[in-house]
Amino acid sequence: MNDTHRPVLYLIVCAAGPASHVADMVRHAQERDWTVCVIATPSATGFIDTTELRTLTGQPVRSNYREPGENRRLPKADAVIVAPATYNTINKWAHGTADNYALSTLAELVPLGVPTAVLPFVNTALAANPVFAQSIAYLRSTGVQVLYGPGQVESHPPGTGGDRLATFPWHLALDTVAG
Repeated sequence: MNDTHRPVLYLIVCAAGPASHVADMVRHAQERDWTVCVIATPSATGFIDTTELRTLTGQPVRSNYREPGENRRLPKADAVIVAPATYNTINKWAHGTADNYALSTLAELVPLGVPTAVLPFVNTALAANPVFAQSIAYLRSTGVQVLYGPGQVESHPPGTGGDRLATFPWHLALDTVAG
């Protein structure tokens, strides 16, 4: 636990529709007494309001590595949520690609045993690609809680993701890392 005695949650946001509602997730986590640090994939920065998130969290939204000598360290994570998690991020992560700050963070924290929950947001066409199922299976084998399947998050037909933004189940990930 960090020095403030409030657990620290890293919320890693990917470039998918529900990202535009990530402030709701931040508020839900704060209601459960989490200190939230938002880390965005480079593409996700176009989906989120970084000024609003900085105001809500008191932390800068990180999407890039620190510059040499720059002191922008985040507090140590007690848990990680990746939501919405895209097809691209899930597959890159499972295959060891760490070509951005968010993926590098995941590559470091999971082997350290930091509880991690993932809420995928993919369409049925992408989900049907066998590499996606393999990536989910691999991540689960490392202890990552991928909340995908019946009763959790399910894929949606192409072109219908916008219909699911208001009902994206942020609470499932919070329940998972809190329990």
